[in-house]
Amino acid sequence: MTEDLTPAEAYAAARARNAEQATALAPFREMYDFGLDPFQIEACQALEAGKGVLVAAPTGSGKTIVGEFAVHLALLQGRKCFYTTPIKALSNQKYADLVKRYGNAKVGLLTGDNSVNGDAPIIVMTTEVLRNMLYAGSQALSGLGYVVMDEVHYLSDRFRGAVWEEVIIHLPESVTLVSLSATVSNAEEFGDWLDTVRGDTEVIVSESRPVPLWQHVLAGRRMYDLFEEETDHGGRGSSRREVNPDLLRLARTENSRTYNPRDRRRGKMVREADRERERRARSRIWTPGRPEVIERLDAEGLLPAITFIFSRAGCESAVQQCLYAGLRLNDDEARRRVREIVEERTASIPREDLHVLGYYEWLEGLERGIAAHHAGMLPTFKEVVEELFVRGLVKAVFATETLALGINMPARTVILEKLVKWNGEQHADITPGEYTQLTGRAGRRGIDVEGHAVVLWQRGMDPGHLAGLAGTRTYPLRSSFKPSYNMAVNLVDQFGRHRSRELLETSFAQFQADRSVVGISRQVQKNEEGLQGYREGMTCHLGDFEEYARLRRELKDRETELAKQGAAQRRAQAAASLERLKPGDVIHVPTGKFAGLALVLDPGVPAGRTNGHRGFEHHDGPRPLVLTAERQVKRLASIDFPVPVEPLERMRIPRSFNPRSPQSRRDLASALRSKAGHINPDRHRKQRSAAADDREIARLRTEIRAHPCHGCDEREDHARWAERYHRLQRDTRQLERRIEGRTNTIARTFDRIVALLTELDYLREDEVTDDGKRLARLYGELDLLASECLREGVWEGLNPAELAACVSALVFEARQADDAVAPKLPTGRAKAALGEMVRIWGRLDALEEEFKLHQAEGVGQREPDLGFAWAAYQWASDKGLDEVLREAEMPAGDFVRWCKQVIDVLGQIAAAAPRENSTVAKNARKAVDSLLRGVVAYSSVG
Repeated sequence: MTEDLTPAEAYAAARARNAEQATALAPFREMYDFGLDPFQIEACQALEAGKGVLVAAPTGSGKTIVGEFAVHLALLQGRKCFYTTPIKALSNQKYADLVKRYGNAKVGLLTGDNSVNGDAPIIVMTTEVLRNMLYAGSQALSGLGYVVMDEVHYLSDRFRGAVWEEVIIHLPESVTLVSLSATVSNAEEFGDWLDTVRGDTEVIVSESRPVPLWQHVLAGRRMYDLFEEETDHGGRGSSRREVNPDLLRLARTENSRTYNPRDRRRGKMVREADRERERRARSRIWTPGRPEVIERLDAEGLLPAITFIFSRAGCESAVQQCLYAGLRLNDDEARRRVREIVEERTASIPREDLHVLGYYEWLEGLERGIAAHHAGMLPTFKEVVEELFVRGLVKAVFATETLALGINMPARTVILEKLVKWNGEQHADITPGEYTQLTGRAGRRGIDVEGHAVVLWQRGMDPGHLAGLAGTRTYPLRSSFKPSYNMAVNLVDQFGRHRSRELLETSFAQFQADRSVVGISRQVQKNEEGLQGYREGMTCHLGDFEEYARLRRELKDRETELAKQGAAQRRAQAAASLERLKPGDVIHVPTGKFAGLALVLDPGVPAGRTNGHRGFEHHDGPRPLVLTAERQVKRLASIDFPVPVEPLERMRIPRSFNPRSPQSRRDLASALRSKAGHINPDRHRKQRSAAADDREIARLRTEIRAHPCHGCDEREDHARWAERYHRLQRDTRQLERRIEGRTNTIARTFDRIVALLTELDYLREDEVTDDGKRLARLYGELDLLASECLREGVWEGLNPAELAACVSALVFEARQADDAVAPKLPTGRAKAALGEMVRIWGRLDALEEEFKLHQAEGVGQREPDLGFAWAAYQWASDKGLDEVLREAEMPAGDFVRWCKQVIDVLGQIAAAAPRENSTVAKNARKAVDSLLRGVVAYSSVG
């Protein structure tokens, strides 16, 4: 209360208010009908003071307010602001937000497939567009004052993350950088790097959610709280949160109630009372169905909700299940508004395409307030779902995790069906970072008092593991930066080789590697102090004990080597003897669980060949199948035969013998004992040790006995110190190799890339050749392959549709690798050109191997994928959408996305292709026009 202030305090407060009114922040705050949070104010004040900022805060906390303040400052100062995002959908959404505030004239949009008002003072763009502008020295960079990098934690992405670091490193010094990130555990480290490469950067970290988050598990009819005491509700409160004991009891009951008919108690089956108890438990615990979950949340007032299902087909199936269950979440008025919005937004889609796109089924779900959201959907359909969800006209969305990446679609409740997802290689548990990102959608600021995250009960669920996911708020930011061919020629062209190398050493990747070296260097220092102490401990007054210890070590190493050679030789002899066995041979198994007399039924299969069981191979020699004298049929391994084995006798195996029949086994085992039970196997004579006749061992023993230290009374004490010295010295050398491996790693990779490009005549010292300048205009994973195809004229003479088919191989990657079915290809010139592209890739792959550039390390050219060539050819040949999608067996959304990527690369090729004596540039532009029609041409900007 101002009445309680002293005159001096009132005067100071008035001065503070007047000072604030004089700032740019004061009028900016009045644009919002809510107060700004402390972290937002702190970041905005730092920006106004001329500093760069890194803001790390949870999803939904309002980080973008800081980015919008940078836009506000740029307009006040008469400068430009570029607002970058990782995905086009987010760019489109941000563009719409800024247009609403500042008008069409002041806001532009640049993505791979859209260019709107490119000369505006505020331009929203994908990060790749800004990177390309920086390398091209675009005039649009003139007057640039601020760059906002939304979702900057994307630099961890192993496929695209390098682009963020390229932009941060290459932006002019005069540009103020605003970095907006999810909450990461090493924000200070990232801030230190930004401080190094960009100058004064303020790091602002907020870990509190604006809307409290409650965590639940839904099992059967009951919703359990995950934590017994949730006083901090997803923040970082001081109270300790314990897992709900009811949930732990449920897990114990579930995990102990598995009925196994082999279980016996005192010789009887599990008692009826136990089975009755199990039936009662089963009636209380089950995983609720999707319609059941939505109905339950609707009844408890917890809609709108997003259910994350890690499968596109699962999302579509969930919508169908809700429709079949008769679920309706909208009243008649809401249905009418839905239909109006949908018809308006899809008016440009030809009626003949609507059926192909599943429009009517999609519309039915929307009218009922239910929808799917995934990358396989047409972009227009996804945007309509987002708009209806924000308006409250869609109340249940079933989505893949791509929805969690920045799109503004908050819900009251988020549901996770499972805590496991397919990561492209295997089914893996979701990480704490992924869990935080997904559940961060729960709780709408200014609408909900609290948000809810609900995990559906699954058999075998561990509440403790779930609590660990929910309790870990942050995850570390790790650089994925690697130099590329395009990057190398652009850098050398602008800065020369030496300066380029220095620039790359300023990357966050090298910064993190150098920091990790600090700890290892300290350990090396400690080890060296320890080595000095051990050296003193092994000092002998009679002579050089280090030399004596070396002789002893050499003797030990030589004896070990000979012992290994002897063991390997015996194994080889044993394997060779097993390969000579035939069905009917009677042998004596020398060792193991089944040692004794045995009859060979099947000698096994030679190494590397299949034994009849699919996917099973013998990599360690034959594994004979035998019948033992005790009537057991077993497949033996080489470990059962440490010494060679020879047949003792031969027996005929009856044709009627069935190894699964106890009677057959009994009869044949009896015959085996009768035939050979009296034979004593020859004992394998132990061979003379190789060490006994080894000249090197004899020499070392002689030198050891002649050494002065051999006669020392404290010899064995000295030897123990010497052994410790040797072990620590070996460990220290390993650490030094690790330091060497981490120091200048990025620069060394750059050197190898430059060497390869020099070999191919793209570079000559600091000069970029004409071919190199062409490569500098080609961005993408297969930049070098595209450049080689242009240089060798692979695409000359192709018509636009054939060229589109070939270029598709540069961008397309099948969702499921190693498809057994060969893709359908266009015939004639296009097929020949695609074959030539694969041949050139093979040559480049061999060259990369020679220069030690490996795809596993994120450097190099992957094999071109021909799986989209036929679809691109058909679409560019003016075929109908129905026919193209049917033959491609691909969702409309995927088809549109791949077409747009092909269009993007065709545009690059049109700009990079030779102008004289070449048809490629002209046909690339025609191919763009051929592809940019129908569903592909629908504008994704509302």
